[in-house]
Amino acid sequence: MSTLSVTSMRAYLRRSIASLNQNKLRGLLAEIELRNCLHRLGFEDRVSPGGWIARSEGARTFGQSTVVLFPETIEPGQTYEVGRALSQPSHGLHAICATFHQSGIDAYFCAGAIGVADDPNSLSWQVVQLGLPMEQPYQPYPASIVGFRPRQRRHNFLRYDTETGQIPDAAVPAEFSKEHLRITLQDQVLSEISDIDGIFYGNQVAYPLEIKEKTIASDNRVGDYFGLDLGPFVKLAFYAAKRGNLHSIFIVREINNVEDRRLVAWWFIPFDKLAQCASWNPRAGGRNMMGGGSTVVPIPKSEFLPLDATTLALL
Repeated sequence: MSTLSVTSMRAYLRRSIASLNQNKLRGLLAEIELRNCLHRLGFEDRVSPGGWIARSEGARTFGQSTVVLFPETIEPGQTYEVGRALSQPSHGLHAICATFHQSGIDAYFCAGAIGVADDPNSLSWQVVQLGLPMEQPYQPYPASIVGFRPRQRRHNFLRYDTETGQIPDAAVPAEFSKEHLRITLQDQVLSEISDIDGIFYGNQVAYPLEIKEKTIASDNRVGDYFGLDLGPFVKLAFYAAKRGNLHSIFIVREINNVEDRRLVAWWFIPFDKLAQCASWNPRAGGRNMMGGGSTVVPIPKSEFLPLDATTLALL
């Protein structure tokens, strides 16, 4: 049968993830907990799966082509035969991708097929572009993704030996599907790529989500604040520069301290507001996802809203 197990998915992640420091792990867990929170609040149908945003590299072509990719989550034990009738994306994802298309970003849903049982390397993808007026056919991935320079030299993306046992079984399928999709793209083309934690679609606009677990920091000039790493800040600024109906939200899972990591509250702030109140003086932050030091943009905690049913309904 054309299936994959959690064990084989985890083994693939072990080779694809460069490092699973506590910051990256906590980010994965925060995404899971946010989705559980949205489910409890009755908003689970208004958030997309996670995915990737990628843009072209190269002198005079950097950033000229941008695509968004959402993978089908490959579920363990489920059959994904080659030649099967491919999954249809949800109506909500169609709406989200239409927003990207209006902003000049091509958006795709990717469905998988497994050639050899329990062999992640045999997983292949087909993509369908969403957000266009006419229904589009599935096409091979990544050959149908245009605007990117082909990779001339082979690069071994599966060269690591990272302990992945800390990733909960429930999180492995989604993380594996995202990682496999990323590596399939980068194995063929040169791209700058960043993850999308999810898209929340409000009453009129779509909000890419940036989710972080944070403790409160404080200084005399800003007061209590949460810091957003410089990389994600620039990514949210990119969304804002596209204008239209593509907005974004920074979500914080506030914890009591870095030892206990007990949930205090969920908070969020739309980027339009964040950009107006963020400090112009970046601060040194903790370890980033790659294990090095980070630089953060301080945002006063007083400007955040509680993430609850009342505030979400207003988006």
